[in-house]
Amino acid sequence: MPLVLGPFVRCRFSAALLGLWLVFAGFTCAGGSEHDATAALPAAFSDLLPHFLVEPEDEYIVKNKPVTLTCRSTPATQIYFKCIGEWVHQDDHLIERTVDPATALPVMQVTIEITRQQVEKIFGLDEYWCQCVAWSTTGTQKSQKAYIRIAYLRKNFEEEPQGKEVALDQEVLLRCHPPEGVPQAEVEWQRNEDVIDPASDPNFFITADHNLVIKKARLADTGNYTCVAKNIVARRKSTSATVLVYVDGGWSEWSKWSACGADCSMWRSRECTQPSPGTGGKDCQGLDLQSLNCTSEQCPQTVSGAEDVALYVGMVAVALCLTLLLIVVILVYRRKKEGLDADVADSSILTTGFQPMGIKPSKPGVWAPRPRRPPHSKNSHLLTIQPDLTTTTTSYQGTLRSRHDATGKFSMSNGPLLDPLPNGSHTLHNGKLNSDPADFVSRLSTQSYFKTLPRDVANTSYGTFNFLGGRLTIPNTGISLLIPPEAIPRGKIYEIYLTVQRKEDLRLPLAGCQTLLSPVVSCGPPGVVLSRPVILSMDHCFDACLDNWAVRLKKQNYEGAWEDVLLMGEELVSEPYYCQLEAETCRLFSEQLGTFALVGESLHMGAAKRLRLVLFSDAYCSTLEYNIRVYCMDDTQDVFKEVMQMERQLGGRLIDEPHVLLFKDSYHNLRLSIHDMPQAHWRSKLLAGYQEIPFYHIWNGSQRYLHCTFTLERLSLSTCELTCQLCVWQVEGEGQSFGLDFNIAKDTRAVDSEFLLMDSSATALAGPSAFQIPYLIRQKICSSLDAPCPNGADWRMLAQRLKLERHMSFFASKASPTSVILDLWEAQHFHTGNINQLATVMADIGKQEAMIFLVSDGEC
Repeated sequence: MPLVLGPFVRCRFSAALLGLWLVFAGFTCAGGSEHDATAALPAAFSDLLPHFLVEPEDEYIVKNKPVTLTCRSTPATQIYFKCIGEWVHQDDHLIERTVDPATALPVMQVTIEITRQQVEKIFGLDEYWCQCVAWSTTGTQKSQKAYIRIAYLRKNFEEEPQGKEVALDQEVLLRCHPPEGVPQAEVEWQRNEDVIDPASDPNFFITADHNLVIKKARLADTGNYTCVAKNIVARRKSTSATVLVYVDGGWSEWSKWSACGADCSMWRSRECTQPSPGTGGKDCQGLDLQSLNCTSEQCPQTVSGAEDVALYVGMVAVALCLTLLLIVVILVYRRKKEGLDADVADSSILTTGFQPMGIKPSKPGVWAPRPRRPPHSKNSHLLTIQPDLTTTTTSYQGTLRSRHDATGKFSMSNGPLLDPLPNGSHTLHNGKLNSDPADFVSRLSTQSYFKTLPRDVANTSYGTFNFLGGRLTIPNTGISLLIPPEAIPRGKIYEIYLTVQRKEDLRLPLAGCQTLLSPVVSCGPPGVVLSRPVILSMDHCFDACLDNWAVRLKKQNYEGAWEDVLLMGEELVSEPYYCQLEAETCRLFSEQLGTFALVGESLHMGAAKRLRLVLFSDAYCSTLEYNIRVYCMDDTQDVFKEVMQMERQLGGRLIDEPHVLLFKDSYHNLRLSIHDMPQAHWRSKLLAGYQEIPFYHIWNGSQRYLHCTFTLERLSLSTCELTCQLCVWQVEGEGQSFGLDFNIAKDTRAVDSEFLLMDSSATALAGPSAFQIPYLIRQKICSSLDAPCPNGADWRMLAQRLKLERHMSFFASKASPTSVILDLWEAQHFHTGNINQLATVMADIGKQEAMIFLVSDGEC
């Protein structure tokens, strides 16, 4: 029998029993006299099904903000939500009960919240939906389904507008395919950053697929056009496309014919003024002066018939004389030429193989560059990728490359580390190593584990090491490898290399918002057995705030694939890798050799990369044009070294000290402009107010030599003094300014030696010379501090005094914590460390072994 509730009999149901209440007939409630908040229905409405006053609607989750779904129904005794086929727990419902004063029917409203985590659980499997079910005494009703989606908007446009040059009155089509997004992005167009409204200017039309049509190009339509995509999450701008409307010249109407002249001809003219050619348009085609023979009636008769005969005879006589004179000249010329050819043939025999070659020494300067090529040399394109000076906003994505001379530039030396003795033992030579680097690369390139190593000896160092350890350094890159004592097992001798990979040689798979934050560094050979971790030091180019970043250490496996081996800030002491992050450097403890790189993904728009802005110009300028190149590179020493080397070879010079710019993950482009030039002497050939580099070209980090070129023109060759202001800034972000004031013919300003790449330190050191702490003293310190001390005067206090307490658990996991701390100190202070400062720390701890630091090397 059906379940019937009397007007004054109510039952308290739990969510778990709702289903049973709907299924089983004849269900009765124990304690029928118990009352709850459920309102009784008037008898006249007891047979009504519930109907919805408010149904849940589709919602979008923006970032991490939950969404609220609402249902309201009357008459209803219960309302519950069901999401993706499952009932929502009753505790997650917020219920409000009221009574309609007009009908006395109960009205129930229920709301729930849906979080991003709930939706992400089924991401990619199905769409997340919810609906509510309302009950009355008569039956149930279901609401419409509401779909909950995570809102997003990709960074990159699938198609961006391209600049065009069009004739006046020509139709223009600018294409735009916005980034993928949910909900689908709305598109608007801007001209010179002003929104285009087709309703107010019917000459514009935006198609259904977001393309912009200019029906008839007008001169006023010249400008920068930008496609803007936006939804509830974000707003994206495409790179700007410059439209240049030019005017071809038109001919005016022909003038009236002139009077017939003495030569029996008349003429008429027209001018190229309707319209005059403008903004690069073509000149008028055709004749601007036209003549016509007059008729016999119009031609004035000034010569009689007899006089005409005399005139014709004279003309024939003159023609014959000219013909004879021409024949004589030709004969004389041919005879002289035959004699000259014989002389040339004879002299060429004497000079064969002795072609002279003039060598002009280079002028002294900051870089002592090679002599520059002539301005119109066929290889002049190697200097830079020139921007399109007819555009207002230009994007640059080219790279600057030059030929490298791989011979005679390898400063590192190496040689046999161990001389064999008659009894089979070895003696250690303490100091620099000597050998031929090219021979080393050639030998190891035949080994299977060395196939990925580039044959770039200028960026490679190597050495032969045993249990005493050593150090490898690539000068002027910030990259080094410390091999601590006892890292190589006793009885083993390893030939180890260190190299920095060029990014174009070794591509990392970067997904989404990931960006490369360090050079790609290889040390090897991989697979060697190490007793203790080595320390690989390399620069990074981010703000070193792990609250803004998820930074991963990637390692290339033997198959060439890249693997995540460490998430920075969440290192495990049981893993073979551990990182010490400093303001500009990362120190990697690694028990394995291989190829490594840091890859980061920003957690929010406050994350920033450090860009190094560097200005170069031509060392010598003999023309009116003068170029200033602005490089926007990752702030790591290895990239700066490559750019310096290329500019040196190409005859460039550094014209100001580098500046550092924090470039944020705000999706905004980088802009560059030049100002405040003396207009009486200089002008810029850039037609726009600024140049622009797209955000994703910089953020990706795969293009090492991004740069813009400003081409200036001096009005006189005698002008040599240049003063100007060069500004670089991120839209709605940070900026830097260069104040330039120098003589382009002779720059006598001093440049800080820090930027001249004068590091001449040895690239490979083996044995005790590679360390500041003598080997025997190091052993005494370790034996003194490794043992725990009740008052804390042990390795823990040493770590605290050296501000390394964050790594206590890592140090504690090692057999000799003191030894690992000293390894890190050696890696940090190889060039700048003061061993007496370390002795002071030891004295503060209360260890008398600190006095040994003051003993000379000879006594040790």
